[in-house]
Amino acid sequence: MDRSSHDKFGGHISTEPRINDRIRVSEVRLVGPAGEQVGIVRIEDALRLARESELDLVEVAPMARPPVAKLMDYGKFKYENAQKARESRRNQTNTVIKEMKLRPKIDSHDYETKKGHVVRFLKAGDKVKITIMFRGREQSRPELGYNLLKKLAQDVDEFGFIESSPKQDGRNMLMVLGPHKKKTEARAEVRAERDRKAAERQADAEVERTEQADHRTQHAEQPPTKKKRGPADNLDPDIDLS
Repeated sequence: MDRSSHDKFGGHISTEPRINDRIRVSEVRLVGPAGEQVGIVRIEDALRLARESELDLVEVAPMARPPVAKLMDYGKFKYENAQKARESRRNQTNTVIKEMKLRPKIDSHDYETKKGHVVRFLKAGDKVKITIMFRGREQSRPELGYNLLKKLAQDVDEFGFIESSPKQDGRNMLMVLGPHKKKTEARAEVRAERDRKAAERQADAEVERTEQADHRTQHAEQPPTKKKRGPADNLDPDIDLS
């Protein structure tokens, strides 16, 4: 945009709310710092109340008639909002969709193995796309794939739910399972379990060190064992007994 266009449209549009003397209206609907409704007051009175309370007058609903303004500590408000946004970004995770492929006539061993993988994905908070692959004459028996998908959904319902019902897609049939737990919750549980196991290992090591210390103490307190003297101990070592 050239300079003339920039001037024509008034320059950069700020997303910040208007505060204090920047609020150019004759009256506002005032809200107190605790959310209490003060009512419609002249802008001069609202600004005076803000100064007396050592707070800011912030326009929170500029499109209302009259605009709504609230008494608050605007610096603290911005800081808390920034903290919340930072925490939200930290907790955000990219949606991961795992995929598991099955044949309509899969044997029981392979089924259990693949079901185990699906459970692991769901427990980790990931979605799972299940694909049934039809080949040859199997394409004329779509109910085989549908029944298999329904069985799998029932077998893993403790960890996930059907997010997208089975549907035909060319030679394949697809179903998407969603996890009951969010990714962040799953990660928190993994960390908690890891911390629990680390605490158990530390406690076991501490018990072992205590037992070893007690053993050394008991051994040190025992008096040395005296050797019994036998007949040969009274003989002169220079006498030849041969």
